[in-house]
Amino acid sequence: MDSAAIARVNIGFVAAIVAVATIGGFMFGYDSGAINGTQEGLNQAFELSRLGTGLNVGAILLGCAAGAFLAGRLADRIGRRGVMMIAAVMFLASALVAGAAGSSAVFIFARIVGGLGVGAASVLSPVYISEVTPAHIRGRLSTLQQIMIITGLTGAFVVNYALAHYAGGSLATLWLGYPAWRWMFWMQVIPAAVYYLALLLIPESPRFLVMRGREAAATRVLTRLFGAAEAERKVQEIRVSLAADHHRPRLADLLDRASGRVRPIVWTGIGLAVFQQLVGINVVFYYGAVLWQSVGFSEDDALKINILSGTLSILACLVTVMVIDRVGRKPLLSIGSAGMALTLAIVAASFSTGTLVDGTLHLSDNAGVVALVAANAYVVLFNFSWGPVMWVMLGEMFPNQIRGSALAVAGFAQWMANFAISVSFPALAASAGLVATYGFYAASALASLFFVRRMVRETRGLELEQMAG
Repeated sequence: MDSAAIARVNIGFVAAIVAVATIGGFMFGYDSGAINGTQEGLNQAFELSRLGTGLNVGAILLGCAAGAFLAGRLADRIGRRGVMMIAAVMFLASALVAGAAGSSAVFIFARIVGGLGVGAASVLSPVYISEVTPAHIRGRLSTLQQIMIITGLTGAFVVNYALAHYAGGSLATLWLGYPAWRWMFWMQVIPAAVYYLALLLIPESPRFLVMRGREAAATRVLTRLFGAAEAERKVQEIRVSLAADHHRPRLADLLDRASGRVRPIVWTGIGLAVFQQLVGINVVFYYGAVLWQSVGFSEDDALKINILSGTLSILACLVTVMVIDRVGRKPLLSIGSAGMALTLAIVAASFSTGTLVDGTLHLSDNAGVVALVAANAYVVLFNFSWGPVMWVMLGEMFPNQIRGSALAVAGFAQWMANFAISVSFPALAASAGLVATYGFYAASALASLFFVRRMVRETRGLELEQMAG
């Protein structure tokens, strides 16, 4: 896109579309974080064992994996916006049913439904953004997805804290005779409804419209985005990029026609998705409360510190927004991999100096401070690099013909890796120990550095029609 075409971009319309699409990221984070603060209520209401608690809390991840896979394929049939609207309905239904659940089975069902929505939003929000934004600002706009995920997660912490504080505890009665922990789920109805209504106001992805032969509709959308002349050029580019394949997108497109093997670009997408979880981001705070207490914080401060960590993560993402379209995707991934390997190794080394007393980790003051600083540095590095950049790349790196199918596979891999890491952590920590467990995460971060150098191609500044695979 030349400078004259860039000047004609309707930034206001682009910003409005992106703002709506990133609500999906907010819902992704909010639905994932809503469970925090409700475990005591779930245990009391359903008389759960430890295994039962794990199933109720972790059920959402299985739904996420299925949702990511199904959404990628379904998006090639009914459109990106259409699937996001279905996800919004799932968020709403899950919130209502989870809050009203009278049994563990009903609650698990509700969380799986919510997981389907989370999985769908996780893959479709970034791809939709990448398909409606100009190449020169695509990276920074796609990065907003990660900011909204963290905002949603932090928002859930804040809402749950406020409800429990107002009621006098998560088990205390709040409104209409129901305990506060049920309202923690019902509050999600508000952003879910806003998401659905806002989706009614934005257009379908122009690249999907061309793919379905609706070129006139695609031209109208692109004209509003980039002007009439640029719209005609882009429709032609999209048409040419699809010309080599005269059939509708299908999973078989992920195979190389000559060799019959999975295309290298698909393996790169799967690798990015899996490595993002192998570095342990979703379990690094399992011992967070212990770390806080070991350096003098009270247990009551744990939620406030989570909010602080969320704020630091948002600030790290804002830095990424400013530099991703200047520095590029690959350098940020490399910096993040090296930094996370170092900080995770420091956390593991700090744990090696501690002792377990009645199942509680005790660190010296110095080791506790080092571990605390390293853990927060790790979170900042993750949200500066792999957190947002992985989603940016999955949304833009695949050719038009295979984008939906490749996202389905990569998204499924990402959520299954999430599930495996989350479920394995307690057993690993108990059997192998914290040092070995965090050492594994550090080794995974180091391995991801070599993966990026060998497998990842830079996509900065490229039009989606230039993506090869």
